[in-house]
Amino acid sequence: MYFKFTFCPIILLLWASLSFAQNVNVVIHGAASIAKTDDNFVCVTLDWWPAEKCDYNQCPWGKAGILNLDLRYGALINAIKAFNPLRIKVGGSLQDNVVYKVGEVSSCPNFMKREDGLFGFSQGCLSMERWDQLNRFFNHTGVKLTFGLNALFGRNESQTKKGLWIGDWQPQNTRDFMQYTISKGYKVDSYEFGNQLSGSGTGAKVDAKQYGKDVIVLKNLVKELYAHPETQPKVLGPGGFYEEKWFNTFLEVSGQGIVDGLTHHIYNLGPGDDPNMMNKILDPSYLNQVSQTYKGVSDVVKKFRPQLGAWVSESGGALNGGSKDVSRTFADGFWYLDQMGMASTYDQKVFCRQALIGGNYGLLNATTFVPNPDYYGALLWHRLMGSTVLAVTKESDPDLRVYAHCAKKKPGVSLIFINLSKDRSFNITLSNAKPGDAGKPNYEFVGKKNREEYHLRALTGDIKDDIVCLNDVPMVQTDLEDIPAMDPKLVDASTPISIAAQSIAYVTIRDFEAPACV
Repeated sequence: MYFKFTFCPIILLLWASLSFAQNVNVVIHGAASIAKTDDNFVCVTLDWWPAEKCDYNQCPWGKAGILNLDLRYGALINAIKAFNPLRIKVGGSLQDNVVYKVGEVSSCPNFMKREDGLFGFSQGCLSMERWDQLNRFFNHTGVKLTFGLNALFGRNESQTKKGLWIGDWQPQNTRDFMQYTISKGYKVDSYEFGNQLSGSGTGAKVDAKQYGKDVIVLKNLVKELYAHPETQPKVLGPGGFYEEKWFNTFLEVSGQGIVDGLTHHIYNLGPGDDPNMMNKILDPSYLNQVSQTYKGVSDVVKKFRPQLGAWVSESGGALNGGSKDVSRTFADGFWYLDQMGMASTYDQKVFCRQALIGGNYGLLNATTFVPNPDYYGALLWHRLMGSTVLAVTKESDPDLRVYAHCAKKKPGVSLIFINLSKDRSFNITLSNAKPGDAGKPNYEFVGKKNREEYHLRALTGDIKDDIVCLNDVPMVQTDLEDIPAMDPKLVDASTPISIAAQSIAYVTIRDFEAPACV
């Protein structure tokens, strides 16, 4: 039984009303889109980490890893089903240490602590019995699956260059795994080749030219085994941190039409034990720094034109399991939702959160499966923000972050407002930058239909709270472990949009005329 609230404390409302209000005009440029995301932009990961994975004198993974997660919990099932569908990427640091017990592989060891092992662990194994269980779970919950493959199989670590793995990738274990997957009729949307092996690597690295040659082998294997193009999974890579020279070399070697999606990772908040974490999250200039990475990846995509564009295939904010004091709180949404907004403006097609469950950065609590605040922010994005991204301009106040998309369910536009300020609220008026009016005054938008508003705040007003209120209703699961209703507040269109201090709001406007959204 979960502790129940029926409304957010009135002290929060009084606190919000006493904050200084600033008037801001936001201009939506709806004539043409500036970017496109995938319809399933919101993505989460499931990781391989065993319970023994520890960082900063804590071991927050428990039984949340792919091999030991109890898939029968109603709360877990309902949390995934609410997205209808949810994109999940199975992978993580240990994926290049996983063998698949099929074909010539007869033994199936568990991950064990080992000082000289990759990331401090021995080799682990995915049995086909567990793969069967996972696929029954994925089918039941309607998951759109990306699977991260072991890209170190058959290689050896160099004796002269620490961390560099050399030799050709050996595809036989992957071939057997794919053949088994096909024989069972399991659906895989895409395969990602390796984890954080690009550039200087994390734990291990592979030379860019070697990676390029190996990914050609993988692409040909997928084409051979999946004969029908309509059921053929996409090939993604490299699933690591962006380094311009390495990415360019890899794509030059692999050539056109091999890698369908260019994947990279973002952990721009640094180590999870950084005592300055909260200040980073609330600092707009710090949040803006990562835009250089998005721009760099976007430029590479424009040069080599992979079919699926760029994906952020892993992003947990803080490294090594996240921050125990921040990642599970309302405050983390200022980083997370801003990152999704920023990534979408740079034409990143998918944004995968590390993790659905596990560590400190899981969208669900690792032991109770109760959703953390970021879960609700992600679910609202998935339901409200369409794939067409619009440009937004506003008066210069860096504490107010604004992103606009065509509404997922037509007609109209959906916006997300993120207020980083501790003591200022914002009263927003909107203007419509109509086509052909460059240099002329924008048209103030006056709606005739009620707006649909979803205001997210911390329960007590303290952003370190782990319970979020939606339109002043605490988001807590029902006794049946269902996700609570997430209904909008209908607001008179003639009034300004009010964004309270340190709050987040989604707003959908059905009668906003944006040609890009028709």
